[in-house]
Amino acid sequence: MDKYLIVGLGNVGAEYDMTRHNTGFMVLDAFAKASNIVFEDRRYGFVAETSLKGRKVVLLKPSTFMNLSGNAVRYWLNKENIDQSRMLVVSDDVALQLGAFRLKAAGSNGGHNGLGHIQQLIGQQYARLRMGIGNDYQQGHQVDWVLGRYSEEEMRVLQPSIDTAVDIIKSFVLAGIDITMNQFNKSGRK
Repeated sequence: MDKYLIVGLGNVGAEYDMTRHNTGFMVLDAFAKASNIVFEDRRYGFVAETSLKGRKVVLLKPSTFMNLSGNAVRYWLNKENIDQSRMLVVSDDVALQLGAFRLKAAGSNGGHNGLGHIQQLIGQQYARLRMGIGNDYQQGHQVDWVLGRYSEEEMRVLQPSIDTAVDIIKSFVLAGIDITMNQFNKSGRK
C-alpha cells in the first residue's frame, strides 16, 4: 500500500491555539474533521491515520515545538517507511497575504524555522504548502505577529483557504504534486 505523510506545523499547548504560527495544525484539524478521524498523542507528535482510495495517509502534528519539527518528521518518515516524495508539509508564511497559498515540490525554507529544521535533517526535496498569514506588523515584531491569534474577521478570510488546503492534500495523495500544483496554484495567488 502506498503511504503518505502529511505534516502540519505548529506549537502544542492551549496558549498557541488559533495563532498564525499554528495554521498548519489548523489545516490538519480540518482534514481530520472532514475525514472523521481523531488525533492520538504518539511519539514526537499527534498522529491520525486514514486512507484515500487504497492509499494510507498519516497526519502528523509535531509536538516538538516549531523549531525542532524535523525530529518528528524524520522519525515518522522512518517509522512508516514513507519516501520523502510522498510527504507534504503545511506551514504558515508571512511573505504571502492572508488567505493566499503556494504549493511547491521543493525549495528553500524561506526563513521559516520549522521548515529550516526539517531541511537540516532531511534536505529540501519534499513538497510544502505555504499558507499566507500576512505581515501587518512593525519591524522587529514578527514573533508577536506569528504568535498572535487570528481575529474573527481574519478567520473569515482564511477559512476558504483552509478548506482548499484539505482538497490540496487529497489531490496530492491521489494525483501527485505536479497535477496538484497546476490545478491549485493559480487559485492561491492574491
